[in-house]
Amino acid sequence: MHEHETPNFGLRRFASRTSLVVAVTLVALKLAAWVVTGSVVLLTSAVDALVDTGASFVTYFGVRYAERPPDRDHRFGHGKGEAVAGFTQAVFLAGAALTLVFQSVDRLISPELITSIDLGLWVIVVSLIAAAGLVVMQTWVVRRTGSTAIAADRAHYLTDVAVNGAALFALGVTKLTGWTRADPAFALAISVYMIWNAYGISQQVLTQLLDRELPVPDRQRIRAAVLGCAGVRDVHDLRTRYAGDRTFVEFHLEVDGDLTVDRGHEIGDVAERAVAALLPGTVEVTAHLEPAGIEDDRLDTRVRRSGEKRGSPA
Repeated sequence: MHEHETPNFGLRRFASRTSLVVAVTLVALKLAAWVVTGSVVLLTSAVDALVDTGASFVTYFGVRYAERPPDRDHRFGHGKGEAVAGFTQAVFLAGAALTLVFQSVDRLISPELITSIDLGLWVIVVSLIAAAGLVVMQTWVVRRTGSTAIAADRAHYLTDVAVNGAALFALGVTKLTGWTRADPAFALAISVYMIWNAYGISQQVLTQLLDRELPVPDRQRIRAAVLGCAGVRDVHDLRTRYAGDRTFVEFHLEVDGDLTVDRGHEIGDVAERAVAALLPGTVEVTAHLEPAGIEDDRLDTRVRRSGEKRGSPA
């Protein structure tokens, strides 16, 4: 097995702690503004910030868990802790959004006057600037580390930027026109957007939790890299998956059956290093050595038959 390490754990911890501090501060500001103004769009923004706070806690502990090295019970490491954190965030976001949908519809049916709109506008402006700054920082960290949990947290704060922008516009319209239904109408639109964003987060993390293969172009590059190594006759049963920033690649490597064990092992090491050099982050590659032309039960055959039964390509 060859392993290529680029952990960047310090950046993840910094990003998770920063988002937690920002989330707690924003939820306090927004809840106070909602109590004063009675604005449902501010309530929507406050609940979104409250979800962000819970998500930031989950992200913080998810990142800490994912940092743990492999142990007796988790020989593949703990990288999926980040994916679990991301899925938990999606559930938080969807649940909060559904609650706000009902609140917004109720206010559309029975609108109420909003007071102290200027205070609400200032709170939203401050929140918008803070959320945008956090997204910029998280984007940089994700590019450096590939962290799934930080990426999910960033998706939350991208939603927060949109939520704050819509809230700012809604309060502005209410202040200028006096139309009381503008506030719940925008809150309803924001809630629907939050549900859509939760769906996007869940789809992203489920690719890890369900061990989805790497994209076809990556698999093709891996196969080409292995076949390009001296002494390799063929490759089959390629399997790939990833957890956090750690990618796992396994394949059966066919070599001349008359080679010595030492020579076959050398070819396997070269193939593993070639694959590890292709992918970012921590890459664990395992090559299973076999004599060329061997007839055995292959995963490729089972996958192809399964695809034929479903009427789709393997």
